Amino acid sequence: MSLMKSLARVAAGVMLAKGIGAVMKNAQNRQRQGGSRPSSDGRSSGGLLDDLLGSNTGGGGNRNTGSGGLADMLGQVLGGRSGGAGSGSAYGGANSPRRGQAQGGLGGILDQLSTGAAAGGLGGLLGGILGGGGTQQPSPQEKLVQRGSQPTNDASFGELFNDAIAKGDEPEIAPTPEQNALAGLMLKAMIQAAKSDGEIDEKEKAKLMSEFGDLDEDERAFIRDQMSAPVDAAALAREVPEGYGPQIYLMSLMAIEFDNRKEAEYLHALAENLGLDKATVNGIHDKVGVINLYA
Repeated sequence: MSLMKSLARVAAGVMLAKGIGAVMKNAQNRQRQGGSRPSSDGRSSGGLLDDLLGSNTGGGGNRNTGSGGLADMLGQVLGGRSGGAGSGSAYGGANSPRRGQAQGGLGGILDQLSTGAAAGGLGGLLGGILGGGGTQQPSPQEKLVQRGSQPTNDASFGELFNDAIAKGDEPEIAPTPEQNALAGLMLKAMIQAAKSDGEIDEKEKAKLMSEFGDLDEDERAFIRDQMSAPVDAAALAREVPEGYGPQIYLMSLMAIEFDNRKEAEYLHALAENLGLDKATVNGIHDKVGVINLYA
């Protein structure tokens, strides 16, 4: 199994069990019980850092929990089975209006956010993983980035991700080792963000692992290692290639449940260490329809 497929499985599992998907379920339950929180008009105009009750996704910007915005995006990414979780085909093709980018879904947002990425940045990430290339025994992470890959392809990261989500399996086009390496970094980011409200206990670990499906033992070992690792926004940011900070921030955001101040503080620390300004961060929040981090 490629790390692209693993990322798709883990992303869906984390978002539904603990992250933004859980937020939506909670909001829907509150509405059914007649206990929904005040609308955006009745809430502070401050951001998530100013809002200790950050579990509500209403208030300011494009932050909808019913229809459109986040609901549409989650429906496309997590529930779609038609054309790679977006409108049109899974891959752009010659007739695509935006050749080289995924059409819709979370993959489409990831591709939009990668426009400022430095050429060759992923090569540096891969080089760090394969740094001991002369050794006889490859590291577990080296084996993971090479597995299920091909040297080159014409697909964007977002196209592959949407396809893996839509199929619940390997994407039609095999990822490159560089794309696998980025998928592995996003896995780290999501798991670290999911832990940012405090330690994940054994019950929660088991719940998350059950959501991930049929990962093999190497992949499960990689994920268990990430679950056991300390939460360290600065260390994660140091691994991120130039220009890929917005993507890593987005995937971290998708694993946040917005019910704990520690989560907002973690996102703030991650944004600072990634060198993202407040406008960029709030713009990412707007893309997925959740409360802005900054006022």
